[in-house]
Amino acid sequence: MKLVVFEVKPHEASAFKALETENEILLIEEPLCAANASKFSDAEIASTFFESELDRHVLEKLPALRLIATRSTGFDHIDMAYCLERGIVVSNVSTYGGNTVAEHVFALLLMISHRMREAIECARNGDFSPLGLQGFDLQGKTLGVLGVGNIGRHVIRIAQGFEMNVVACDLRPDEDLAKKLGFRYASFEDTLSAADVLTLHMPAAKGTNSLLSHSEFARMKDGVVLINTARGSLIDVQALIEALRRGKVAAAGLDVLPDEPLIREEAELICSAAFNQRDLRNLVADHALLRMPNVVVTPHSAFNSREAIGRIVNTTIKNIRAFVDGQPQNVVTAMPRPSPKPT
Repeated sequence: MKLVVFEVKPHEASAFKALETENEILLIEEPLCAANASKFSDAEIASTFFESELDRHVLEKLPALRLIATRSTGFDHIDMAYCLERGIVVSNVSTYGGNTVAEHVFALLLMISHRMREAIECARNGDFSPLGLQGFDLQGKTLGVLGVGNIGRHVIRIAQGFEMNVVACDLRPDEDLAKKLGFRYASFEDTLSAADVLTLHMPAAKGTNSLLSHSEFARMKDGVVLINTARGSLIDVQALIEALRRGKVAAAGLDVLPDEPLIREEAELICSAAFNQRDLRNLVADHALLRMPNVVVTPHSAFNSREAIGRIVNTTIKNIRAFVDGQPQNVVTAMPRPSPKPT
């Protein structure tokens, strides 16, 4: 089969070349997009990462396409309705970095709780006074976890090491797991109101868009800390900025923002007819978050460990081989979407 792997880094190339004995393979460093899609019109399999565009407009330029092997767990960046219409199989990497992303959650949280960014800057400037750098303990605080999947479970395990109390919300509560890991399940609303620190581990879907907005922030404790390593669309960014400015949210650690592609390409988008008012509002809001002193932002890098990338590549190769052999695995084409606010 004709296989095109997009967004390939040099250290990944040798692993994908193992597929050459069975397929005609093309390795491309750039992402798939509307501008280049026509060059690959004969591709039967496309493997992409998170910068590629996989909407109807792009996919229509790939008439031979039979499989999208996304190198991610989430697939909200793919036009799934069009894939169903065309019979294009979509496979994902269901688990690869549960511990990796969970560790990043606590990297962000410790940056906030120990004022690490300010402390490092003071030391670099020769100021070794602890004045103005007082943080807070994690021990004894209540961690609210929205979503107890693979990543959420790792977060809970790590939280126990800090002697935090954990309350969690999930669509499918597993009481045996709660007993084993020492946490309790609660409703969505009760999790919001109980948490000193709230961390999000839910997928992006139509029902979870702006899961946290003005009314949800109003339910939270004054001075709550918010961590998001899941999807930027889960949070109404303008409501978050208001909550941060009022002190309802004391600080936020964000690895994802609602409009990451717009930030990466804002210079072109500002000049584009496709740039609408919603894009502009969110882009300005995202930039405001980047400048706020009580917000720590990382560039969607929570997944990015050497080990996790290795697991992503290996699973993707297995997904491609399974499809070629007529037994596709990790298929998400017809997976149901979760409902928005679990109770």
